[in-house]
Amino acid sequence: MATFFLIIIYMAFISLGLPDSMLGAAWPVMQPEYGLPLETAGFLYMVIAGGTIVSSLLSGKVIKMIGTGKVTVISVFMTAIALLGFSFSSSLIWLIICAIPLGLGGGAVDAALNNYVATHYKAHHMSWLHCFWGVGATLGPIIMSVFISGQFSWRSGYVAIAIIQFSLVVLLLVTLPLWNKVAKNRQVEITEDSDYSPDVNLQNVKPLQIKGVKLAFVSFFFYCGVEATMGLWGSSFLVNIKELSPATAAKWISFFYAGITIGRLVTGFITLKISNLILIRTGQITALIGAILLILPIPVSFSLVGFIFVGLGLAPIYPCMLHETPVRFGKEHSQTIMGYQMAVAYTGSTFLPPLLGLMASQLSIGIFSIFIIVYIILMLISSEKVNTLMKTRLFQSKEDIDLKA
Repeated sequence: MATFFLIIIYMAFISLGLPDSMLGAAWPVMQPEYGLPLETAGFLYMVIAGGTIVSSLLSGKVIKMIGTGKVTVISVFMTAIALLGFSFSSSLIWLIICAIPLGLGGGAVDAALNNYVATHYKAHHMSWLHCFWGVGATLGPIIMSVFISGQFSWRSGYVAIAIIQFSLVVLLLVTLPLWNKVAKNRQVEITEDSDYSPDVNLQNVKPLQIKGVKLAFVSFFFYCGVEATMGLWGSSFLVNIKELSPATAAKWISFFYAGITIGRLVTGFITLKISNLILIRTGQITALIGAILLILPIPVSFSLVGFIFVGLGLAPIYPCMLHETPVRFGKEHSQTIMGYQMAVAYTGSTFLPPLLGLMASQLSIGIFSIFIIVYIILMLISSEKVNTLMKTRLFQSKEDIDLKA
């Protein structure tokens, strides 16, 4: 039953990834149709991400009230309605209205499923969970490219994704009773697969007062900033700077998400042998190499390699950081901190891509690669500082145990 239910959770994460990459892939076609400036996509992304921030912050309380299963069903239904609304939108106002439930639904299901898997399943399942998000994020631009390069329009692409979401809602409703049953039968040792263990003294500390929490927030902020900026502006960068067609650019963006997807599939196996911390650090360095390839004056084919490298590098970072949450900060605080992390992560999605859009409208979308490099470096610095704090806490805890002995 647990394995079957895990497949359902994976499918829910495919649905979470599908709409995340749609706007960026469709925008080169949507922009001239609506007659809007380039940076408007950044504003829409702010609205979507703003909704995820609100729902992430409230997720802890809402989940305690109605349960993870019901939150997931309602959230996926909201995203399905929003996507269908996008396909019928006749103006920017309607796009903004539809962006609100899309963000609210995405943030709630993200926080709910991440904590559920972090507290009931081992590290490799978290990587595979986000691998399936990558499946959805990869399929999004592919589906959109099929419609915008054929006889249909970007609107038909949104309809297709909405139908998939509605189908998942039906499946989630049927399997709703399984959420509590599986949770009661699953007990996972959270100290496993980590270089440090939770401090029992964290039980009496408020979540935001725990050392390292705020630095962890910074890591999530810039991680999602990188991922969202790549997804939203990558296609425009390829069209305007590398002179590719919109359909070809959309396909190239799918390779970025494919890099994330494949990387997370492989990471799931690697976590059985290598710790989360090493995987996070390796991923950040790999992503940095890929971003540097984008800025170098080399043939356009290397840009595709750069997109893939950034995707492969990002692959282990997010799921590994999420799985470390109950280990770093205590299981009793994990749902609350998970919600905060989601909120801060989506704050990065809210402000960092539009910041690039604003700067690009005044200068050139060519600054895209510079922003990506800066975001990755800042993420790497904050992540390493968290690791240092955690190791210091472990060392102090061992000294206290030795003194008591």
